[in-house]
Amino acid sequence: MAEPAELSLRRFWQPSYWPMWLLVLGLRLVAKLPLRAQMRLGRVLGKLLARIRARERRVAARNLEVCFPELSITAREALLRRHLESVGLSLVEMAIGWFAPLATLERIVTVRGHEHLDAALARGQGAILIAAHFTPLEVGVSIIEGFGVRCGGMYRPQGNRMLDALILKGRSRFMREQVARDNVRAAIRHLKSNGVLLYLPDQTYLGNQSALVPFFGEPALTNIATSKLARLSGAAVLTYFFRRLPDDSGYVVDIDVLDEFPSADPIADARRLGAALERYIRIAPEQYLWTYKKFKYRPEPLPDLYAPNS
Repeated sequence: MAEPAELSLRRFWQPSYWPMWLLVLGLRLVAKLPLRAQMRLGRVLGKLLARIRARERRVAARNLEVCFPELSITAREALLRRHLESVGLSLVEMAIGWFAPLATLERIVTVRGHEHLDAALARGQGAILIAAHFTPLEVGVSIIEGFGVRCGGMYRPQGNRMLDALILKGRSRFMREQVARDNVRAAIRHLKSNGVLLYLPDQTYLGNQSALVPFFGEPALTNIATSKLARLSGAAVLTYFFRRLPDDSGYVVDIDVLDEFPSADPIADARRLGAALERYIRIAPEQYLWTYKKFKYRPEPLPDLYAPNS
């Protein structure tokens, strides 16, 4: 069966896309390596990125300073080094998530709490899986291919057209319906047909579905639309978090149910989701995406935490 036109990479033949073709080739080769070799390669890439991506290093250092004030400077510097290695590992994990056979994924990923998803779908009103931007994202979500569910997801297009198609193609192995992040109607239709919706509301969000909600005690503009999606669709809401095991032997996906969600207060719901995310981050804090400006766009009088002299 021919693949949809939007997933085909064949149209990107112009020389400007040749570096992306080298990336695709590299990812396919990395996907064939043993897991231990992939982890070693990822850490080497992380150390290289730490030297050449000074901006991301500064952002991550500031986020860790804000979110972990109880740590000593030495401890935060060590956490920063581990995080940058984890970012390098995420490049390798793109290869695993997009190109490794399902049998390989099922061997290296342990899923805990699958029964919560089964129970949610037995109700017949769909399920929203609340995930977050952990560095092993592509591995953590690709295992959904083996769940035997009809999964969709909200998606934000990338600036590079070939990268956009590559991500869509890589995730199409488990995500049968990919809708724009602002297409709420399509998401609700998918849920009402007893589909599963993968939703990542943890990054900064602007608009009437956002509010200042504490993240590690610091106010951050946060998406509060999860409550609206759940209320309009009747879908169950579950957390879907994942992490890399410390001995590099594989990964764990943890699925947990959120009882009595949504409430009448979307901001209280967002606080509850944020607290669940914080608890999971603390298990392996180096694996959350700290290179992202989580506290940007805050209104005055809140300070700009990323200003040069902040």
